[in-house]
Amino acid sequence: MTGSMRKGRSVHARPLGLALAAFLTTGALALPAHAASRPVTVVELFTSQGCSSVPPANRNVMDLEKRPDLLPLSFSVTYWDKLGWKDTFGAEAFTTRQRDYEPSLGRGGPFTPQVVVNGRHDTVSNKADALRAMVAGAKPPADVAIDITGNVVKIGTGMAPSSGADVWLVRYKPGVQIVDIARGENAGTTLPVPNVVTDIKHVGRWLGVGVSILAPASEDGVKTAVIIQKPAGPILSAATN
Repeated sequence: MTGSMRKGRSVHARPLGLALAAFLTTGALALPAHAASRPVTVVELFTSQGCSSVPPANRNVMDLEKRPDLLPLSFSVTYWDKLGWKDTFGAEAFTTRQRDYEPSLGRGGPFTPQVVVNGRHDTVSNKADALRAMVAGAKPPADVAIDITGNVVKIGTGMAPSSGADVWLVRYKPGVQIVDIARGENAGTTLPVPNVVTDIKHVGRWLGVGVSILAPASEDGVKTAVIIQKPAGPILSAATN
């Protein structure tokens, strides 16, 4: 369903409450020589189990998992739930993230299936050639070092935007989840969904100095990614454990 969904007001996600903020410290941090995380190019798939255009797009993004320098992330949006099938992975926070991207990408509103690469460029992801061309020259953004060791996230020093950069903590299930669709436009089919995002939280702002964040414990089988980016714009650095 490549027609855009234009209704709804974009609401920027807010930082976590004081409970987590208390764990954030600043200072010049020396990151380990061999970080427990790897820098990645972030490929965000905005998808919906209720959209008939999505199945080929999901398969196209699944093929990207073969490249170790790419991190595909599936964000299941909610605005097509009204078509008869409620997305089992959907969350309003994912819909908000997509909507917040649209002005910088020159879009009039969100649509599915959409892929955003490194927060800079987007394409309709059921077009395999366009998707391959977009990621072919993409490299992992690495303006600042990120280390993820257990539940501790360390961000190094660097040149930050004048207003700072957002720090996002993303939790996702690696691999492919298979969903049986009973109703809606994809009724009677099974849909593969790669690297399903289970949660995304804004955990603070990076101002160029080193910071250390103690993240909440994750569930078994769930991995962590950290994204540092200009508000609703280009990603400056990203890593996963």
